[in-house]
Amino acid sequence: MRVVSGMLKGFVFQPPANLPARPTTDFARTAIFNILSNWIAFDGVRVLDLFAGTGAISLEFLSRGASHVIAVDQDTRCIRFMRSLKQRLHLAQWQIIRMDAFRFLKGWVGNFDVIFAGPPYALQMKIRQIPELVFQYERLAPGGILIVEHHWRTSLEGLPHLFDQRRYGASVFSFFGLREADNA
Repeated sequence: MRVVSGMLKGFVFQPPANLPARPTTDFARTAIFNILSNWIAFDGVRVLDLFAGTGAISLEFLSRGASHVIAVDQDTRCIRFMRSLKQRLHLAQWQIIRMDAFRFLKGWVGNFDVIFAGPPYALQMKIRQIPELVFQYERLAPGGILIVEHHWRTSLEGLPHLFDQRRYGASVFSFFGLREADNA
């Protein structure tokens, strides 16, 4: 795997084979970040990376100038791997938390400019809860964006605040946010 843009561009890292993660492909990450670059300025954003796995999404945001990234995963091996990357790259603005993502959304105090959730496809029955919890507990800052990566067979159509979807192979990226009309 490699970081595709920013100050860490070209950094190559190899996650251990035993990590229970389904990393977002370099191709899909490039596409998503190209889309996001039209919607947000990365410099100074506060990011939440749920189901962080290898930390690839966190690294992309940090590479582009995010001021603070919280990566949440419940697997000890994933946490250990991300912490080794954090130490290797001296990324003080990367906070890594071992916790269930749903519990984190309910218990954290504060909000984020961008939330990325890449849950295991096996959680398809619970994936719809992610945007529901984000908006119920007001985890998005005004103008913030939630991106949920899911299998194309899992539909998030009809959920409030969904404004765009993009498909790359078997993965769909659903984009949620509060628009001016939603606040009226």
